Amino acid sequence: MPRVKTSALMLTYIFKPAPYFKALFLSLVVNTSATVKTQHNRVKLQLMYSECTIGIIRIFTTRTYSFTEKLRLKISCFKSLKESKNINVKKMVINLSEQHSLISNWVSELRNIEVQNDRMRFRRNLERIGEVAAYEISKLLPSVETTVATPLGTATAKLLAAQPVLATILRAGLPLHQGLLNYFDKADNAFISAYRKHKKDGSFDINIDYISCPEIEDRVLILSDPMLATGASLVKTIQYLKQEGKPGQIHVVAAIACTEGISYVTSLDDSITIWCGDIDDELTAKGYIVPGLGDAGDLAFGEKIQM
Repeated sequence: MPRVKTSALMLTYIFKPAPYFKALFLSLVVNTSATVKTQHNRVKLQLMYSECTIGIIRIFTTRTYSFTEKLRLKISCFKSLKESKNINVKKMVINLSEQHSLISNWVSELRNIEVQNDRMRFRRNLERIGEVAAYEISKLLPSVETTVATPLGTATAKLLAAQPVLATILRAGLPLHQGLLNYFDKADNAFISAYRKHKKDGSFDINIDYISCPEIEDRVLILSDPMLATGASLVKTIQYLKQEGKPGQIHVVAAIACTEGISYVTSLDDSITIWCGDIDDELTAKGYIVPGLGDAGDLAFGEKIQM
């Protein structure tokens, strides 16, 4: 009995606080569990998490393992935890600039007023972010194994089980959408004309005049909008799209997102996964992100006249 108590205390120490253990658990199952990998099914994930917790308690309380073996397991667990440090289990919000990569450089150029004069470069940087986001999202999509013939034999390959639907909000979302389409080059596409209708007092309403959408029932929907500010246009777009069918997964891709907009979107639908080039904390009274980058649509395609 004393041995069991000591082991339990060791386990409490190793996996405290609980969210860290959940991140570790994800790192252990994300590559082997089709349920977690393809559906983000939080109910089943919670059950698997509980089962895994019981399993590890058994490992640490059994007499089969020596203290040295338990210590090695502890080190191995921490290594896995370190690799999974960027996983956000609760909100499923991924900041692609949290760890330095080329995306950090592209976001810097998007923000830079000296570089913004080059519209082609601005559009291309948005496109690049879309390409990287597509690659990262593809890791979570359902896949099937097949064999392909090569000049020297056959090879086993993993392919997408089904093509996603790529949706974007006109007009600012077009470069980001193109980046996603460069990688998901067989995907179906949807286009939504959502825009802010400004009032004299500075407030605005979100108007949607047009939606062109394929079948989205139980499919993966990837919605791109370069700026996730208040989240109002994004939420309204998703609500309109859901009238056409209920997607199996929803991913949102933004170049820059604001914490307020992220909170608004996830509070209404916590199953949405948000991929951001970077995240800012401040939002002006008129709904613009600070420091942000300005008006993405104007910078990509020229200034518009507000009708």
